[in-house]
Amino acid sequence: MVMKTTERSYSVAAIALVIVMATYLVALFSTVSDLKLIPSLSLSQGTLQQTWESIKIDQPPQEMTSSTIICDRSDTNYDVCSINGSCHLDVKTQTITLRDLTFATSAPIVEKIKPYPRKADNWIMSKIQELTLTSGPMGLTRSCDISHDSPAIVFSAGGYTGNIYHDFMDGFIPLFITASSIYPDRNVILVVANPREWWMPKYIEVLGALSKHKPILLKSENTSITHCFTSATVGLISYGPTLMDSTQLPNSSSLVDFHNILDKAFNTSLSTLKTQKPRLILISRYGNIGRVILNEEKIKEMLENIGFEVITFRPSGTTSMREAYKLIKSSHGMVGVHGAALTHLLFLRPGSVFVQVVPVGVDWVAKCYGSPAKAMKLEYMEYSIDVEESSLVEKYSRDDLVLKDPVAFSRKDWGVTKKVYLKEQDVRLDVNRFRNHMNKAYEKAKLFMDLNG
Repeated sequence: MVMKTTERSYSVAAIALVIVMATYLVALFSTVSDLKLIPSLSLSQGTLQQTWESIKIDQPPQEMTSSTIICDRSDTNYDVCSINGSCHLDVKTQTITLRDLTFATSAPIVEKIKPYPRKADNWIMSKIQELTLTSGPMGLTRSCDISHDSPAIVFSAGGYTGNIYHDFMDGFIPLFITASSIYPDRNVILVVANPREWWMPKYIEVLGALSKHKPILLKSENTSITHCFTSATVGLISYGPTLMDSTQLPNSSSLVDFHNILDKAFNTSLSTLKTQKPRLILISRYGNIGRVILNEEKIKEMLENIGFEVITFRPSGTTSMREAYKLIKSSHGMVGVHGAALTHLLFLRPGSVFVQVVPVGVDWVAKCYGSPAKAMKLEYMEYSIDVEESSLVEKYSRDDLVLKDPVAFSRKDWGVTKKVYLKEQDVRLDVNRFRNHMNKAYEKAKLFMDLNG
């Protein structure tokens, strides 16, 4: 009898213990269910990064959403916005709408952005297409004509596009930085605002190396087409031409990695392009554009006497990117007067020689090519001309501020400075002085050729 009572007591105690434990676990999981990890985008050192935050919520998880629109406007060069969630592009209204059920009961988010990384330049920004980013419930937007199972990067190919310097410094390099920051697998659709008719055919190979997908041109006349994306980034991250080094670029990338992207785009082999002499590309400016080498033939002859194989390169708006890349990659050095064509330095192999001829009064902008050259790991050299090598001595007295103190003169109106030093000035290089400089360049180029072919 005692045994039965004891057994019954143990059974009751066990049941009570189970009930207590169950109650505790329910309370515990109830508390845990109020916690949720949500993604959060932040801008760190110019790079969009995704982090995860743990927050306590009062509503059930299924009623919560992390979909939102976040814009960072703190940089002097660019604005960039992130649409975290399914979004709808209406080409007719130039509007991208974040589609989410929760916005049916809340005020819509509205942001305006011009996705071109020169926001301090009011004149050019006035010509850039403005986009509207907003939020709204799914039922209020048109159904998608084309649904993409990928995110998008939306940027402008307007502005100064057409000048190869700006094509790369305001376009493809910022696009490379942004894409490699957020979508390193290239699974992103490029949406291009302000496209020019010639732009896509000229750069289709570069675009193909940056994205797995066919680009979408944002033209208002294509009003019958709407697109939906899993998310979107609007605007491009840009550090400007003077900040092209690996400490600024994401994922330990560098401008050399951008060169490798170009190499992938053009897929050029050097096996049939070998030479017995260091090959030097002489960038030739011509016409009434300023900064022309007036004694170019004599300079070319002198360079050949030093030992270079000299190829004169005169790029134009119709120059094939593939052919230009093939030619310049095959060389061991490049030389030219400060100007947009020097952007082709991006096509040189790291370790090649790059010589920038700097006219009078242009020292302060020489870094536009000097900084990228160093970031490209090129053997960078500058040749600053003497006053006697400038054509300005034929127009201005040597006591004129233009020649006597270019720095002081450059503090005047930019339009005047540009007209004098960049438009009016040509150069007649001192052959002997320039030869001494280029002898050093030859030694570097010869060493590069011996090591790399």
